[in-house]
Amino acid sequence: MKPTQALIALAAIVYAAPVVEQTKALAPPLAELDTHFEHHIKRCGKDEPTFLGRFPFANETYNQLTDGTPCRNVTMIYARGSRQAGNVGKANNTGPALFNSLADRIGLENLAVQGVTYKARRRDYIFKGGCNEGSKTMARLINQAASQCPDTKIVIAGYSQGAQLLHKAAKNVTAGVTQHIAAAVTLGYPEKPMGKIAASRSLSVCRPGDSFCDKTIPWKPFVPFVGAPLWWFLTMLDTHGDYNENATAVANWIADRVTNIG
Repeated sequence: MKPTQALIALAAIVYAAPVVEQTKALAPPLAELDTHFEHHIKRCGKDEPTFLGRFPFANETYNQLTDGTPCRNVTMIYARGSRQAGNVGKANNTGPALFNSLADRIGLENLAVQGVTYKARRRDYIFKGGCNEGSKTMARLINQAASQCPDTKIVIAGYSQGAQLLHKAAKNVTAGVTQHIAAAVTLGYPEKPMGKIAASRSLSVCRPGDSFCDKTIPWKPFVPFVGAPLWWFLTMLDTHGDYNENATAVANWIADRVTNIG
């Protein structure tokens, strides 16, 4: 077959071949997409954003005592540590870890969380023994919880400088209000009496190696510059920041107090 004849034959075959129509898939209507993803879309409004999984406390700020949230069986008033975000700290900090563990024990619907808003400056922690205005704010919140929700079981807790606030606040509430406090917890701060709160309702948690808390090695501000090894100081700081790892044990202790109040 001559080349010209071959080309003509090939063209005839291509022309005779059936044409396969390529149809683009139609995009589903927006309404269908909205319905499909409605459980995963964060809606704007006053409600807190949904946090998937077992851990609903993912925000840096909680004001469930002062924002109109109905009274719940347990009200946690929490003071965060120095320079932590919001009024309770980030989701992986001590406070939210504790709230989530407690909610897992007693049920989310039974727990209201109220953070203490204060400046949380390190210089106040080191040189002034904590923020006085912050401790007054915490005492006011304790009083408000007792009067606004008389049947709620109040839990007060503080981490590091927040524990300083707790000690001062506990001294400034009346014996009558103290009776509403089912549990008081400090984390990362030396053990001391907590006002008029009974020892059976008080817990002080110190992690081994946290000299800010247990004073096993005397320390002063700027320890690395007064002779202590830098590696020790940095290790101690890491230990002081790991109290989120104690959340489950502390939540179990609190749960026992809020379900069995003598």
